[in-house]
Amino acid sequence: MKNILFITGKLAEKGLKTVIESIDDKSFSYEIRNLNVNVAALLTTDMIERRIGDVSSFDEIIIPGRVRGNLDELKNKINKKITRGPDELKDLPTLFGEKPVKYDLSKFETSIFGEITDALNMTVEEVITRAEYFRLEGADVIDIGCLPNKKFPHLEEIVQELKNRNFYVSIDSHNTDELIRGSKAGADYLLSIKDESYHILENLDSYPILIPTDGDMKKFYSLVDRAILDKLTFIADPILDPISYGFTKSIERYIHLREEYPHIHIMIGIGNITELTHADTTGINMLMLGIVEELKLNHILTTQVSRHCRTVIRETDLARRIIHAASENNITPKHINDGLLINHGHKDYAFNSDELLEMQSSIKDKNYRIYVNNDGVHLFNKNIYKVFSDPYDFYEFLDVNEDSGHAFYLGVELARAQIAHQLKKEYAQDEELDWGCLIDKKADNMLKSKELGPTFKKKK
Repeated sequence: MKNILFITGKLAEKGLKTVIESIDDKSFSYEIRNLNVNVAALLTTDMIERRIGDVSSFDEIIIPGRVRGNLDELKNKINKKITRGPDELKDLPTLFGEKPVKYDLSKFETSIFGEITDALNMTVEEVITRAEYFRLEGADVIDIGCLPNKKFPHLEEIVQELKNRNFYVSIDSHNTDELIRGSKAGADYLLSIKDESYHILENLDSYPILIPTDGDMKKFYSLVDRAILDKLTFIADPILDPISYGFTKSIERYIHLREEYPHIHIMIGIGNITELTHADTTGINMLMLGIVEELKLNHILTTQVSRHCRTVIRETDLARRIIHAASENNITPKHINDGLLINHGHKDYAFNSDELLEMQSSIKDKNYRIYVNNDGVHLFNKNIYKVFSDPYDFYEFLDVNEDSGHAFYLGVELARAQIAHQLKKEYAQDEELDWGCLIDKKADNMLKSKELGPTFKKKK
């Protein structure tokens, strides 16, 4: 049996083992050596030579694809067969004649509460329509937002109609009367219960989300202890503060709460970050879901109010699946799914400029080809070859005669190519630009799980 040595770095070591174990071809034994660098791509052939150690028992050495240096020199110095692996770990099985790793995105461990913040100002039918949309986007619980000092006469009707349509429902209010009304109408969760309102739970059949009173964490911990002593099923939320208003300190509260209570359910409200930060929410959501995964938080409350947050639930749903797949496979959340890569691409361009020039030399027709790489937008046919970054610069070189349709087509494609070049995205002629999950609600190969994650079943 062939004995193979796999070389890697610290971050990829566990993931490499997971991938190797997934390979069906077990006609080899193996060892993994971490050469004491964080990222395997930072290795060079000189570093490998110095750190690899005794390799006398191995028939072959497989090194990461991005290792720099002269491979032939390394082979001669250690006198072993060396194979350069693929650039990405998921492609390693192809060395053994098998398909790349395909990550399962049907699983997740966190539930999403999607808040309808202005439910009070909407009709029952409008709330139902919004709730159905949120459910399609990935929300597991519909959170009905109430407004301070405003009457909500159709609260019960909304809750009952949502329950009739098999929704999990939470009531979001600091008004105890509204919480009681919502619970008696059938709401599954009450958001939020403080120390001073805890007494209303005695005669209610809903699960409380416990929050601190005025940020008093000592009282909050006492409240959690009380709920545990009373054998309640509950969720605790120490409250996430906006950036510049105690964000980092509030993250510490979640860390301490999880350390103090390793088995309780914890919620985190991400809307205070996405809604109050003018930055693309895809990256924010992925980062926050990383925190959620590492702290084993169970529930996320989020909103879609501001225009820049219009796809937050969809992004959160995809992020929780990607993060869970990364955690299960002991890898970083990279090359699992591209749905959250909105503004930039990540793949190498298909052709460099020399290859495109060679391609143009064999063309025999007048049809225009358009490609993009680091040098700009390339347009060519048998007669011309031009490279610019601005579509207007191509105008005087285009031969479209009186063909307005062709002119329109070239205008559209060159505009797409310009955007792709500016954002370093991939471009393929005759295809729309890829805007990830902003356009495609169900990312490729993602199976929407019918499981509701860690929500609680309604009491009987």
